[in-house]
Amino acid sequence: MFVRAETGQDRKCPIETVIQVVGGKWKPLILWQLLESSKRFSELEKSIPGVTQKMLAQHLRELEMDRLVTRTIYPSVPPKVEYSFSEHGKTLIPVLEAMCEWGDTHNGQSPKPIAGAVANSV
Repeated sequence: MFVRAETGQDRKCPIETVIQVVGGKWKPLILWQLLESSKRFSELEKSIPGVTQKMLAQHLRELEMDRLVTRTIYPSVPPKVEYSFSEHGKTLIPVLEAMCEWGDTHNGQSPKPIAGAVANSV
């Protein structure tokens, strides 16, 4: 928490909110994978080395509860489930792009354009 100088009122730090919602080892990587397109659970699992099924399922549930990710179930046999950015989640795309750019700069690399971000942000 921090105190606003203008009002003297306690207020939750917005950075703390962001870290609580998208922080950790796996959530940013899950969101990064969804920038390109909707993905099935197995596609996410294969594209994120080291993530366990349990952790992936847990973080996808949390992202869904925080309204960043939408889970779509298709009526088929076997059942098909896809995860994608929700409309609210798309507001996070510029933040992810900025994180990518900062990471590239920090690593001494030229920032790379993000392929699917433009299509998903519309």
